[in-house]
Amino acid sequence: MGGRKAEFVLGSVQLGLAYGIANKTGKPSREAALALVRRAAASGIVQFDTARAYGDSEERLGEALSGSKALTLTKLSPLADLPADASRESIRDAVDASIAQSCAALGREKLQCLLLHRASHMSDHNGVIWQRLLEHLRDGTVERLGVSVQSPQEALEALAKPDVRHIQMPFNLLDWRWREAGVVARCGRRPDVTVHARSVFLQGLLTSPDPAIWPHIEGVDPVQVLKIIEELAHTLGRESLADLCLAYVRGQDFIDGVVIGLETEDQLDLNLRLVVKHPLSPDECAMVESRVPRLPEQLLNPALWPKR
Repeated sequence: MGGRKAEFVLGSVQLGLAYGIANKTGKPSREAALALVRRAAASGIVQFDTARAYGDSEERLGEALSGSKALTLTKLSPLADLPADASRESIRDAVDASIAQSCAALGREKLQCLLLHRASHMSDHNGVIWQRLLEHLRDGTVERLGVSVQSPQEALEALAKPDVRHIQMPFNLLDWRWREAGVVARCGRRPDVTVHARSVFLQGLLTSPDPAIWPHIEGVDPVQVLKIIEELAHTLGRESLADLCLAYVRGQDFIDGVVIGLETEDQLDLNLRLVVKHPLSPDECAMVESRVPRLPEQLLNPALWPKR
């Protein structure tokens, strides 16, 4: 953990679904998605993030990366169809089915890294889901286990489990929650855990000049927030809002990888160029943190955004 620049991890939800508030192009065709992934791999990207719930993202990655040594991280099915009173055997069967489907889609005999898509599955159904995953870890069907978290509390619970070796969390230059809750400090005490940050651009809000795409949340003035971020980008000599957002997250010592979703080659070109620029220094990160406003959690967590 830490000690080096965070890697660019290609997020693939947009390759399997029409996703994101700022997405203007929709889901790419199969041919376009395969070309994009292959070009990313040829450009030096070696880690790809996907999930059972991302439409046909796993299949597209599996086809595009066939024969590659790339690391593919996927997530267990959300298991939304499991009733609260599901039997132990049906729960285990659902876990097994998700793993088998991911292996088939990705073209692999075992999963390199499997994350819980819902952190609550660490304890749901009397812990049977997690117990079954530990069995797969022991028999080698899964090489590493992790958790995709939404909140600091979920992160702390995941970091308390010794078999968790990967955490994926939403994090951006507005998000004060993780440091205040002690997650950053706890990550420092778990050097065996790899930490990936997603939502670096907050689903595109932080890089779009259009405040109209922001959700309507009391106490949030998108025009003012964007003005502050633009002023910081200028002061720190960054070429754009996206450059500042990436440089800030990559300047965090506890973050090992930055998951960036994209659906076009132009976006790939831009991000490839930005991730080789120098990250912000600790002093520059502190400057950002001192100037950005403290905004409500309802903005920081897209699951809490009001429906349009």
